[in-house]
Amino acid sequence: MTTRQNELGQPIGVPLKNWQPCQQPPRTALHGRFCRVEILDLVAHSEDLFNAFASDKAHRNWTYLPYGPFPGLVSFQQWVQKQLVVDDPLFHAVIDNKTDKAVGIATYLRIEPEVGVIETGHIHCSPLMQRTPLFTEAMYLMMARVFDELGYRRYEWKCDDLNAPSKAAAERLGFQFEGVFRQATMYKGRNRDTAWFSVLDSEWPQIKVGFERWLSADNFDDQGQQKSRLLTRS
Repeated sequence: MTTRQNELGQPIGVPLKNWQPCQQPPRTALHGRFCRVEILDLVAHSEDLFNAFASDKAHRNWTYLPYGPFPGLVSFQQWVQKQLVVDDPLFHAVIDNKTDKAVGIATYLRIEPEVGVIETGHIHCSPLMQRTPLFTEAMYLMMARVFDELGYRRYEWKCDDLNAPSKAAAERLGFQFEGVFRQATMYKGRNRDTAWFSVLDSEWPQIKVGFERWLSADNFDDQGQQKSRLLTRS
């Protein structure tokens, strides 16, 4: 996107003709071949999620989250209940279509319909979801909703700069690294430098092709293993 000049010769951004604010993300489910993504529900999802997260015996997956681990189901359900009364962040559960059980969490947050910017975060993949197609498909479904259904201009991913797996996942999914905000916040009594990533609406068509090629049935062998890796950017 190039710049323009105003009548004073100053560089200014390109006008966004006919821009209309986006809609808030709806509370409807997203359906894929491997998983579905639906609004987090206390009764339907909390016990499955607690059990799925508990299979992470060393609690590694909680390290870079500002909450958890939880000592028992009741305390986890109390946390879930608090998330259900707000629309931002809007928590979703990822459901394994094979088992019909919730195995992970992801959200939309920092939702700004007026300017077309939205973020994904609070991503927590249990061991039942890791190293499976579920994570990739869930992220694809959420990204497709942002751009194809709701018309947002920018989709963000932020994480602790020390969280190497999260940064690698962002880049694999097509997010572009933009930099590090030093001492951006603190959590669990420690500093966090925040790494920023984004996908723009102009980049989405190419990224979408990469997702759909990877998720195609032709890309999986008889054992369910991918034949080729995900390529979202040239």
